[in-house]
Amino acid sequence: MDTNAPMSRRDALRLGAAAVGTGGLLSGCAAPGQRDQPMGPSIDCHSHIWTPDTDRYPLVEGKTKADLDPPSFTAEELLATARPHGVGRVVLIAHMSYYRFDNRYLLDAAEARPGVFRVVAAVDDQAPRPRDAMRELAKRGARGFRITSWHDPEHWLDGPGMAAMWRCAADDHLAMCLLIDAAILPAVAKMCQRFPDTPVVIDHFARIAVDGTVRDADVDQLCRLASFEHVSVKVSAFYALGAKRPPYLDLLPMIRRLLDAYGAQRLMWGSDCPYQLAGAHTYGASIALVRDRLDGVSDVERAWLLRGTAERVFFG
Repeated sequence: MDTNAPMSRRDALRLGAAAVGTGGLLSGCAAPGQRDQPMGPSIDCHSHIWTPDTDRYPLVEGKTKADLDPPSFTAEELLATARPHGVGRVVLIAHMSYYRFDNRYLLDAAEARPGVFRVVAAVDDQAPRPRDAMRELAKRGARGFRITSWHDPEHWLDGPGMAAMWRCAADDHLAMCLLIDAAILPAVAKMCQRFPDTPVVIDHFARIAVDGTVRDADVDQLCRLASFEHVSVKVSAFYALGAKRPPYLDLLPMIRRLLDAYGAQRLMWGSDCPYQLAGAHTYGASIALVRDRLDGVSDVERAWLLRGTAERVFFG
């Protein structure tokens, strides 16, 4: 080895992990060469839930119970799906298509199971004082806020309300969770320059390869965001990306590139249930890609991917 060569981000993280020893994240992890042993309870950083009880939790105007697909995916059904695969905690994501800015079902689920769920809520940045809304939701278990470019790709990050949200997220250590396409990444970089202390989480690889093709230019754009130290990426929604077929091995090269750019401490696995449960796709196939099929990573790195990063961002 050339001792004068620059150290890669992943090498540095491995050395740091070795320095802190086997406490914390490594508790319950398999020893090298024994990956068939459990790693301890994982965290699913991204799942939706909804209920057929539309009287208590009404849907957004224009939606009816017949629009729910599947007809039910409650907190109980989510846990029954996740726990057999060693997942003990889940980050619940606002489903704006069904509930818009009504976060009550997610918040009630989190309050009913202390320590099991955290919430990524939705707030209207066009409403008066979105900062106040964020802080009220944070009192009830919200640790992040979902925003998306889909309604206005050119101007969605403009305006005083959005700026207030990013400032509040920085001040209160709350995550801005972005559902975007790769074309939006340059605009996100500008916001990160403007608000360098805001925790930012990119959902689903910025939907790279949603059309079936992993483009190097898109991955390059996502990797460049790693220069902002508070940006993390969700390694999630495998059913929707690339070849869209389990076991999703075609996505491994992109995950490895992100590991080199971000390090495992800024990547987190998520299922994107219940959509991960359609057709040939299963919960087990999703977690297995990171737990069993991602070779060349240490047990420490795998623990960060499956638990540590989500714990730091959403449960810390």
